[in-house]
Amino acid sequence: MLFLLIIPFSFFNSFLIGQEMDTKNDLVTLSQSFLKTMQDQGNGDKYVEMYSKVTYDILTSQLNSDEKKYTFWINTYNAFIQYHLTKNPEYYDDRGSFFKNPLINIGGTEMSFAEIEHGILRRSQLEYFLGHVTNPFASKREKKLRVDKRDYRIHFSLNCGAKSCPPVAIYDDGNLNQQLDFMSKKFLHKFSSYDEKENLVKTTSLFSWFRGDFGGSDGIRKILKKYEVINDTDVRVQTQKYDWTLALDNFIELPF
Repeated sequence: MLFLLIIPFSFFNSFLIGQEMDTKNDLVTLSQSFLKTMQDQGNGDKYVEMYSKVTYDILTSQLNSDEKKYTFWINTYNAFIQYHLTKNPEYYDDRGSFFKNPLINIGGTEMSFAEIEHGILRRSQLEYFLGHVTNPFASKREKKLRVDKRDYRIHFSLNCGAKSCPPVAIYDDGNLNQQLDFMSKKFLHKFSSYDEKENLVKTTSLFSWFRGDFGGSDGIRKILKKYEVINDTDVRVQTQKYDWTLALDNFIELPF
């Protein structure tokens, strides 16, 4: 990981203008380096410039597995959130517009946070249908870039800048499965509580907003049991109010 994060700007610059490079995961490295720079409260401008040079062909050729797609897009989403809200915290005054505005330039194509989350990472799910309806009008570009299989654990890894969001971690495609499991368990234990007397678990409202991603009510209970929030799935589930207070620099180091 350390090697990936200290590769100099000139390496990426030469790669992104078309020179052939030997490394296998340049885009993953780019996303990790950008996010690490934001964690260290550095200047992210040079990375924004590098992203603007990443062509569609580079995206489709290098992000050739779900592990790489999830890693790149989660890191990219989280890094750009930190970048924009650090520079312009007033953007959060109108969160709806913030997430839908095309604030991310990748190879000359402007994208929004919503497009990355719902189009690419959630595999073209319509935002307001709770994870039950796939967008029948998704573009060819989105279909090519999106993941092949939806993974509910992204909801415990994407940080939109709010206090109730999961902490930000720098993901790596080689350890992605273990990392997502670690973060899911950590997040759910922080934002869930079980009352044995009432047989009631109070937990994150993410379960309500994206219930189809989690497999509905039964799936939510199985997930809570998997991550040891509850011992039995025969419980009542209540989601809690989301705290939208802006809270940046919420980083965590992964153990692997």
